[in-house]
Amino acid sequence: MTIDILVFFVLPLFLLLVGAPIYIAIFFSGFLALVLAPNAPLHAVQTVMFGALNNFSLLAIPLFVLAGDLMARGGLAKRLVNWALAIVGGARGALPLATVASATTFGAMSGSASACLAAVGRIMYPDLRAAGYKPGYCGALLASSAVIGAVLPPSIPMIIYGVVAQQSIPDLFLAGIVPGLIISIVIGLYVWFKARSEPRGEAGAAERPSFWQATKKAGWALAAPVVILGGIYGGVFTPTEAAGVAVVYAVLVARYVYKELTWVDVWKISAESMYLVGRLIIIFASAGIYAWAITISGLAQQLGTAVTEWQLETWQLLLIFNVLMIVVGAFLDPPPALLILTPVFFPIFQAAGVDPIHFGLIMVVNLSMGMFTPPIGVNLFIANALFKIDMGTLYRSVFPFVLLYIAVLMLITFVPSIVLAPLHLF
Repeated sequence: MTIDILVFFVLPLFLLLVGAPIYIAIFFSGFLALVLAPNAPLHAVQTVMFGALNNFSLLAIPLFVLAGDLMARGGLAKRLVNWALAIVGGARGALPLATVASATTFGAMSGSASACLAAVGRIMYPDLRAAGYKPGYCGALLASSAVIGAVLPPSIPMIIYGVVAQQSIPDLFLAGIVPGLIISIVIGLYVWFKARSEPRGEAGAAERPSFWQATKKAGWALAAPVVILGGIYGGVFTPTEAAGVAVVYAVLVARYVYKELTWVDVWKISAESMYLVGRLIIIFASAGIYAWAITISGLAQQLGTAVTEWQLETWQLLLIFNVLMIVVGAFLDPPPALLILTPVFFPIFQAAGVDPIHFGLIMVVNLSMGMFTPPIGVNLFIANALFKIDMGTLYRSVFPFVLLYIAVLMLITFVPSIVLAPLHLF
């Protein structure tokens, strides 16, 4: 077991620290484990890699990524922001509140935290700065709010977990609604109280339309999550088919309703999105080898036996797991972390009696939080690139938002009914 731990955990961590690409670290660790395993069928490596990609549900990921990029640059995000501003009006803290509301709404359309940050951030950051909010606070608010999109359906991390753990993706989507809304409300309350304690005007913000005008202009954008989620839960199409519908919907609205994209723009956005997807696909293929090697080595079963011998209560296991995931999330993005860790920990918590859907939500919320947790939170680097905010300033400013997410994480971890109640109702 000591050799397995060195190969499966220490080796990939070392490779990542010395700068190896994620897919190299995952593939090499899995392949080395197969070489060391007695009678491992090495001739099946290529079959396993292609088999890891031969899953209909995985097709939803490139389609939702593309749909999110089209919505971000096709005028849908801009109208959602104006709609959110019209709702909060001239209230104190209106701009931060509108930022949270916009990120929540856009997240329910795209499922991508990075697309949400880029789309909402480009619109809201200039207004936030013009209103007198500090750069670090603006960047931290945008980086943390964008992560709501990774929890709310159609969440790309949820799709990855569902594929790896062989769980129902519609059930995972449904279970993510309440936690996502709770995160949105908690951040909204925080920025509202902060705005009250630090009085400032909203001078410099763009002139806000009336609520009805904004709703009318944003009608097609607001209909997107209704079409996507309504189709899934109405039994009209599967999550993968919903992703295809989302792409077609985004193209038609951006091209013919809002008229902000040409067919050349659509082609360029598609090419850029598929470049990102290509990087994910090779990680998926490598993770297939890694997961297969874990199965052959029996590491998951050995870890499960070891955990059982510790005689820990379930709540203690969950607490230890959360601490571990917070550390992992600070260094790894959700997709590779889910691909690497789900095969290891899923059998352990299944044996401990933790509901698989509940466990998936814990993993997704935890690892998604890592997207803005120092030192390698990808959203912090995106904020730095987009808004030219010093990384040290971002690290300091994001701390309160990390604490808010941890509070919500503890709530959904130890009160599973928050996650599972919608499944029982519907």
